[in-house]
Amino acid sequence: MDLQLKDKTVLITGSSKGIGFAMAKTLAAEGCNVGICARNQDEVNAAVETIRGMGVKAHGQVVDVTDSASLESWIAACADSLGGIDGFVANVSAGGADAEESGWRSNFEADVLASWKAVNAVKPYLEKSSCGSIVSIGSTAALEAFAGAVPYGAMKAALLNYFGNLAQDLAPLGIRVNSVSPGPIFIEGGAWDQIKQAMPEIYESTVAAIPAGRMGTGEEVCVQVALLLSPLSAYTTGTNVVVDGGFTKRIQY
Repeated sequence: MDLQLKDKTVLITGSSKGIGFAMAKTLAAEGCNVGICARNQDEVNAAVETIRGMGVKAHGQVVDVTDSASLESWIAACADSLGGIDGFVANVSAGGADAEESGWRSNFEADVLASWKAVNAVKPYLEKSSCGSIVSIGSTAALEAFAGAVPYGAMKAALLNYFGNLAQDLAPLGIRVNSVSPGPIFIEGGAWDQIKQAMPEIYESTVAAIPAGRMGTGEEVCVQVALLLSPLSAYTTGTNVVVDGGFTKRIQY
C-alpha cells in the first residue's frame, strides 16, 4: 500500500535510536524526508547518514527538548532545509524517572511541557501543509495500573488528555492529532533489554502476561504511526491506537 508520504516531511523528537529511529527508517522507506534530534551529536550524525542513505533528505541537530530555544531552533531549521513540515511525532520521554519530586519534575518537563512547546512551534508549519498531522507516542502505562504511582504513567495519561483535546482544537485548521500507546516493546539496548539482563524474573512474568506470547518490536509500533501520519488517514483524528499484543485487559472502545 502506498501511504502517500513520498516527499512529505516529518519531524521526530528523540529519533537517533530506539523507537524514534525505527520510525525515521520506516518513514524514509516510504520516501518521506525526516527531521531528527537527540542529545548526542555522534548518534544524531549516524542517524542522519543512515536516513540520507535511504534516498531521502534528513536534517539533524542536538536538542534538549526541555530547552525552548533549542527545540524551536531545530524545528525552524528542519522546515528551512527540508522544505516545510507535514507531520510531527512527539516521542521523547524522561522514561522511568524516580518517584521523588525530581522525577516528577523531570517527566513533566520532558514529556508534557516539551510536547506543548513543540506543538506551539510546529503548528504554523503544519497549517501550511495539505496533510498536517501530529502523533504522540504514549504508553499502556497510562491506561491501567502498572508499575505503581510513578510519574511516567501519570504524565502519559496527561498527554492522552492533552492531545485528545488538541485534536478538537486543530481539526478546523486541517491538522489531525492522534496517539499511539505501545505496550512492552523489546528493542536491543532498550529498557526491556536492560530489564531482561538485570531482572529476568520481571521480564519473564511480563511476557507471560501478554496474550500474544511475546513483546512487540519497534517496527510494529512504527507502522501504526506511519499510517496515522499518512493522508490515507485523513478522517482519523483524536484517537489512541494501542499496540500491545493484548497486554492491557480493558475492552477497547
